[in-house]
Amino acid sequence: MTTQAFTTIPIAFPNKKPAGDGTIILAADIGGTKTNLALFRTDGPDLTRIRSTTYKSADFESFGEMVRHFHRGSDLPHRMSIGVAGPVINDKAGATNLGWEVDARALRREFGIDEVYLLNDLEANAYGLAALDPDKLFTVNSGNPDVPGNAAIISPGTGLGEAGLFWDGKGYHPFATEGGHADFSPRSALDVEFLQFLHRDYDHVSWERVVSGMGIHNIFRFLHEVKGHAIPPELAERIKQGDPAKAIGEAAQTNCFICVNTMSLFIKYLAIESANLVLKFKATGGLYIGGGIVPKMLETLKDSDFFAHFIRAGRLKDLMEAVSVKVILDPEAALLGAGWYGVRG
Repeated sequence: MTTQAFTTIPIAFPNKKPAGDGTIILAADIGGTKTNLALFRTDGPDLTRIRSTTYKSADFESFGEMVRHFHRGSDLPHRMSIGVAGPVINDKAGATNLGWEVDARALRREFGIDEVYLLNDLEANAYGLAALDPDKLFTVNSGNPDVPGNAAIISPGTGLGEAGLFWDGKGYHPFATEGGHADFSPRSALDVEFLQFLHRDYDHVSWERVVSGMGIHNIFRFLHEVKGHAIPPELAERIKQGDPAKAIGEAAQTNCFICVNTMSLFIKYLAIESANLVLKFKATGGLYIGGGIVPKMLETLKDSDFFAHFIRAGRLKDLMEAVSVKVILDPEAALLGAGWYGVRG
């Protein structure tokens, strides 16, 4: 499969060491649950996928071990470009929900590859917007396209990722944040109850504890243990088998009462934190919602109060109404972003 950089969303790459024609690049998107790997080759202005796979992250002791498994019997790439779900500091990153440390300098030594790039997974996701087909975006609110400005991206998955895109007048410059670990802030009396419930388990209650896969399970437990919502026996069994968020989301489609209310609260909290992000970045250029959860619940999102919660910003309601909100439908956006960063990093 060959991809090319589109101009629909103009992303500004560093272009410090552009890769020449025929360069082989290993791109990675490391998440707490799974890691996507792909081997790309530069073909003129295009990027051709040679092969790719998905691993369960926990099946490996380190990223280096995973790379060796992926490249068994084949030549190593010329470059690596790695998106990691965690803060990147001094060419090192700890995968927050995994327990790995990924060290670019150690990888250079281990594999003899000079160009190893390390970036936050949401930063990679933002770079991936450059190669995203417009059909891979679902519009929640069209907003006002004549209002330029910064943009923001929020991505609920195993954890909660957030990033910004600085607008310089010609293109967007992605930058990483760890905003998902900022304190959860209640808006209503019910939210205060929920916060108190979460403090039983967590000393620090962040937005990630609410707007993520674990957040869905936390909301579900709150509604059962505090508000007394019943759990259907068959759902209780599915939850015990693993991936509670998936089980709850699927059961919500069958009008399971506790699950419908769980997902309604999840959407509310997603909307509130999305609005917080837009206000802090003055992201009049748009909000993009990524991750693996929201694209699977588009019908629920369309029929929800997401936008009503999103624009509830007091005196800045008009600004919020003008912000475009789009869901990224391509599950490989971060992988593509890492690949293109490897070309133009």
